[in-house]
Amino acid sequence: MIKLKTKEEIAILLAGGQILGAILNALAKMVAPGITTLELEEEALNLIKKAGGSPAFKGYKAARDARPFPSALCTSINNEIVHGPAVPARYLKNGDIIGLDIGMRYQNLYTDTALTIGVGDVSVQAQKLIAVTEECLNLAIKQVRPGNSLLDIARAVEINAEANHFSVVRELVGHGVGHAVHEDPQVPNYDSGEDLDKIILQPGLVIAIEPMLATGSWQIQSGADGFSFVTADKGLAAHFEHTIAVTEDGHIIITQAA
Repeated sequence: MIKLKTKEEIAILLAGGQILGAILNALAKMVAPGITTLELEEEALNLIKKAGGSPAFKGYKAARDARPFPSALCTSINNEIVHGPAVPARYLKNGDIIGLDIGMRYQNLYTDTALTIGVGDVSVQAQKLIAVTEECLNLAIKQVRPGNSLLDIARAVEINAEANHFSVVRELVGHGVGHAVHEDPQVPNYDSGEDLDKIILQPGLVIAIEPMLATGSWQIQSGADGFSFVTADKGLAAHFEHTIAVTEDGHIIITQAA
């Protein structure tokens, strides 16, 4: 069931989301060859605590009998698409790319945001992948307004990705967010043929839009750590995400740093 948010809830989400956006930007500035994912995790925990929030991902269980996620920050490196744990520590190397994904509970409401960044000097292909994935997110956000549908969002990502010769990861999607880390509806990044045109955007809907692109095939598999998802052909993957609220006259980017 889709749960629309009140104007008061959206105001709280915006306050928390702007803080979370600033935290993500601060973490991104730390990324450099030789730093560890544990150092990024420790700073994420420190900044979330200072903000008066709590980490959304640490201890999160996807199912009742699942292992709890071990970190506040997801650090997905190279062919890891999403959900790479930040612990135990891994060193970042020159030429890597890393996706940083973070969520926060603030005044009992959740926001979620992510970006991908190069570590030191990265290949031209990696630079293009990162730029196009971010562009896909921005194009998708432009489609968020009352009367449009989830299909408009999906097509914005898919068309731009394929025009730039990248594939859209199909088995992982965006989602509703606010009262919980994951809510209805699912927000695919391609035309899945699942009546996406029938899910109409309306004021009060809060969703996390998160395009995930790969240099090769869109097919994925589980990572060796038991949490991450990786590209099946070991191609590079990139991921960007914002929490977005639908308003009467358009949208608000909830997780954009003020």
